[in-house]
Amino acid sequence: MRSERTLGYGRLIWVVGQSMLELSDIHAGYGKIPVLHGVSLCVPPKTVVTLLGANGAGKTTTLRSIAGLMPLRRGQIVFNGRLLAGFRPDLIVRQGISMVPEGRELFPDMTVAQNLRLGAFTRARSRELDGDLDKVFELFPRLRERYRQAAGTLSGGEQQMLTVARALMARPQLLLFDEPSLGLAPRIVEEIFAIVPRIKSDGTSVLLVEQNARMALAVTDYGYVMEMGEIRIQGSARELETNPGVQRAYLRT
Repeated sequence: MRSERTLGYGRLIWVVGQSMLELSDIHAGYGKIPVLHGVSLCVPPKTVVTLLGANGAGKTTTLRSIAGLMPLRRGQIVFNGRLLAGFRPDLIVRQGISMVPEGRELFPDMTVAQNLRLGAFTRARSRELDGDLDKVFELFPRLRERYRQAAGTLSGGEQQMLTVARALMARPQLLLFDEPSLGLAPRIVEEIFAIVPRIKSDGTSVLLVEQNARMALAVTDYGYVMEMGEIRIQGSARELETNPGVQRAYLRT
């Protein structure tokens, strides 16, 4: 059964009772500067949802609000039926949400192994951690080769792989993925995006922020387009790919 209601500038559509994450009319900003103006979106289980938009549209602020790094001024964030507003970031990780931040934010003097184990700080069973390490090494074999190497000595692409792997070590139900292609060579970008369907197939939903719209839509089930802190367009990947406005703004070759 589908439910549809109007919230802000777009239609918020989901299967009743099956949305993992729901943002309803959220407002947020930095100091006295408002950034988000009534953003509403949802992420169902086992899906990839993309948030497109130009620089400054509010995409990263949206992810930071979900992750507890940005306080809400108004609105609600609900994850698996629980209100998240006011939760500390570490408690949000414990609820099942991990973030791959723009800029990576690794601990450069610590080894690959140490960074990965920090990603699993919510869990202490070493036997489980070993199994999770094997899983991320299947996704990123190069990290196994550099297991004892300092994170700061890795290439940019390897650091991005490590950032994703660290987030996955928390066994998230939802992965917030912020600008994975930023500053990377095209070949590495293809490698990073190739693992998104595999993450989904393992049962983890992904909320992806990305300026490379063509590549993002290739792995996306549903997408939203932000402008000036508001959702202006939404639809399936196919609907966005064929939308004239999206084509003009984001899909020109």
